[in-house]
Amino acid sequence: MNTPSHFPLNRRRLLCGCAGLATLSLLGCGQRGDATTSAPAEIDAQSSCSLDGMQLSDYPGPKGQIRYAGVAEVQWFCDSVELLSVLLAPEQVRAVVSVHVQDMGQADWDQPRGHWIDARQALYVLGSKRHGSMGPTAASFAAEAEAQAFVQQYGGRLLRYADIKPEMVDLSGGALHDTRM
Repeated sequence: MNTPSHFPLNRRRLLCGCAGLATLSLLGCGQRGDATTSAPAEIDAQSSCSLDGMQLSDYPGPKGQIRYAGVAEVQWFCDSVELLSVLLAPEQVRAVVSVHVQDMGQADWDQPRGHWIDARQALYVLGSKRHGSMGPTAASFAAEAEAQAFVQQYGGRLLRYADIKPEMVDLSGGALHDTRM
């Protein structure tokens, strides 16, 4: 039996309505996520390394953080070498929303807080005499003049992010222990 209706529900109208709701849902999620999850977080007493559980506040040297798409929690790294090793790993397939390291031209080496910069825009000094939480580290800088001054004082080799290869930040120690850099 066919009953008259003011708004007949047919297949086309149902599909268009569902597609419209899905589109609005996706648009809302994208706008909210981009605005709130790309800003760097600040280290607190509970911040611990995602790889080994070390408390970030207990160790010197540059720290790092990655925010992955679809993951609410910041992934912390107690050393910039750990962050670069994960970020540059060929098997890294998770979508990165943002990645930050500390500007060691501004932050206190022994108790670094704040001064976050985009890790992919940073300059790095590898092979210096300064050590981070895991030993030899990649000192990160926003300004080339500060990085050059660091090289003059502590040695090492200045590199741009794009010039760092995975084998240079291998966590087994490899290139980081090379005193010829």
